Amino acid sequence: MLALVNTPTKQTAVELRDVAEPEAAADEVIVAVQTFSLNRGELYLLKSRPEGWRPGQDIAGIVVQTAADGSGPGEGTRIVGLVDSAGWAQRVAVSTKRLAVLPDTVSFAAAATLPVAGRTALRMVRLGGSLLGRRVLITGAAGGVGRFAVQLAALAGAEVTGIVGRPERAAGLRELGAAAVITDIQEADGLFDLILESVGGSSLAAAVRLVAPEGTIVVFGNTS
Repeated sequence: MLALVNTPTKQTAVELRDVAEPEAAADEVIVAVQTFSLNRGELYLLKSRPEGWRPGQDIAGIVVQTAADGSGPGEGTRIVGLVDSAGWAQRVAVSTKRLAVLPDTVSFAAAATLPVAGRTALRMVRLGGSLLGRRVLITGAAGGVGRFAVQLAALAGAEVTGIVGRPERAAGLRELGAAAVITDIQEADGLFDLILESVGGSSLAAAVRLVAPEGTIVVFGNTS
């Protein structure tokens, strides 16, 4: 089968190669991958992992081989899954404890963004407790995690302010639920009950000044 393989010594970061078929443990299914998503962390790993390492964590696809222990979904089931690596391939082994069955209404493309970015945003928003009527500030709001966080916080009843690096990056954030979108944390008005911070440096220092008494800051990146 074909898979993308790390090639740190070459001009391109990855190379499409023929590799061995995945071997499933007793509690794993084999999935024919339809889509996968890219995460910033994986792209950084390409620089440090050895030749031949196979990236890929977020995948969505169809079960083509069931788990030997009888756990998990049957053949032909549409699933989304999270693997440690090797997801950028035609087929991959996925633990039945790390997948979910996809409704027909959810596309493979949308589903593949959920395991890392979607779950990260969900965990962060939950750390803020009840957000009904509270104020939330999200730096890096235009990124994959940020866009999920904007939606989740807004759905929880929060007044959401999103920060983006450039004005053109603001496109679509108000439609996702942001009450305000700004390009500099210094423009943020008032105090916030929950701040989701992904930039670091001076942005994190400003976040400390903007958090309300008994508020929460969650750091999920350091892009500065």
